[in-house]
Amino acid sequence: MKICNICHKISATGQDHTDCIQKRSIELEAEDFKNSIPEKLNLSKNDQDLGVEVRAVLEHLTREKDNSD
Repeated sequence: MKICNICHKISATGQDHTDCIQKRSIELEAEDFKNSIPEKLNLSKNDQDLGVEVRAVLEHLTREKDNSD
């Protein structure tokens, strides 16, 4: 028996729980996707051409990203 490195609960298999591993990979994929949105859309080059709503969303995402670091 071992402690899961992700949820820190006892694991009977001696490895991290499969659901914990999957949950962590999904969270990392979501974070990577969120961080890559401006690059995928090429928004960093011409943000003046965007609508007010889109700029507000991008500013919100940028602030959220800066606060998490």
